[in-house]
Amino acid sequence: MEDVSIPPLRDPWMVAAFEGWNDAADAASSVIDHLVAEWDAEVLVELDPEEYYDFQVNRPHVHPDEGGTRAIVWPTPTLYLARPPGAQRDVLLFRAPEPNIRWRSFCSTVIGLARLAGVTELVTMGALLADTPHTRPVPVSGSSSDPLLTERLSLQPSTYSGPIGINSVLSETAAIEGIPSLSLWAAVPHYLAEPPCPKATLALLGSLEDAIGVGLPQGSLEELSEAWQRGAREVADADPDIAEYVQELENERDTSELPEASGDAIAREFERYLRRRDIS
Repeated sequence: MEDVSIPPLRDPWMVAAFEGWNDAADAASSVIDHLVAEWDAEVLVELDPEEYYDFQVNRPHVHPDEGGTRAIVWPTPTLYLARPPGAQRDVLLFRAPEPNIRWRSFCSTVIGLARLAGVTELVTMGALLADTPHTRPVPVSGSSSDPLLTERLSLQPSTYSGPIGINSVLSETAAIEGIPSLSLWAAVPHYLAEPPCPKATLALLGSLEDAIGVGLPQGSLEELSEAWQRGAREVADADPDIAEYVQELENERDTSELPEASGDAIAREFERYLRRRDIS
């Protein structure tokens, strides 16, 4: 940590996503990829993968570089710095495969970097496979260590009990260090589990936007989401069993949703429109 140099930043916040168990259809890590590309973010810190990975599980890949030489690419946790145009705050974007070992040390290192940079808010993102129909909006759930954020976003306390991923450990480490954290999770249709799922990525981006109250660039995500939707429709149309199952999920979803939920969704979408108009 003493060798890390962090430039002066403007009240930064951090967003983190991890490949693997926490990232159904690559929906969460794709948010980081999207924002890195849209904001032309620069690499700020790379952690030594030797400390946190079993390379027989997270194997390095070999790729030809621009000169035709084959180069080994290691599973490296990377922290990016973005300075969004027109924004008053800088953003740190963290992306990594879920570590295989030394989770507590890993999280302490990441939160140590956050404290060194002056981060005041942490958002972790994940995606899970669920019984949700592709024909409906992607559900995004959230939980927070900050009571004020929980109240502002109308979050329900989590009642989950069971195995957890690195997202949960990172959020708890942040809370212990006095950094408020928010966890966002998108539900991906389990019968369409193959990545990518731009519809879920777009849903996470929208929920992130709601959480921070800042317009975020959509880029080509909306068009990619529409293309994914067409492909999902073709899959269902070609398989009567899937079509019947989707109908059952639709009925369950429509029965369980309260009428006011639709009104809340419309209001959130209008607020997003206003924020995005400010950055266009």
